[in-house]
Amino acid sequence: MKALIQRVSRAAVTVEGQTVGEIGSGLLVLLGVERGDEVLTAQKMAAKLCNYRVFADRDEKMNLSVSDVKGSVLLVSQFTLAANTDKGLRPSFSRAAEPTEAERLYLLVAEKIREKNIRVATGQFAADMQVELVNDGPVTFLLQE
Repeated sequence: MKALIQRVSRAAVTVEGQTVGEIGSGLLVLLGVERGDEVLTAQKMAAKLCNYRVFADRDEKMNLSVSDVKGSVLLVSQFTLAANTDKGLRPSFSRAAEPTEAERLYLLVAEKIREKNIRVATGQFAADMQVELVNDGPVTFLLQE
């Protein structure tokens, strides 16, 4: 499982011109679910997302998590993060989980984050989405479980 996280001052996702999820300050998380990922993988990723310290403290050091700053999470499924780009000029998606399993684990990550009293907005699984964001920093990290 891979999560590309971006610290944002705001972010939104639209499908067919309709906003389906939006947040103010927090994290935009693009989540890629891979073959072999399981419930434990999703639980670990959710915990990492809740606790990863990317927000500045009073000394301007990255010591605070989204939970600490009472921020929100916009969780967007992105199977292209599971792409194999090792060879050639066209990505292979053989590492991506089957859609049914990927959706199940994506929803589990959202549920586990909500259980930590963090507001979660989501995209629409398997839809053609447009994501708009203001990256704060910019701050971007790739997390893997």
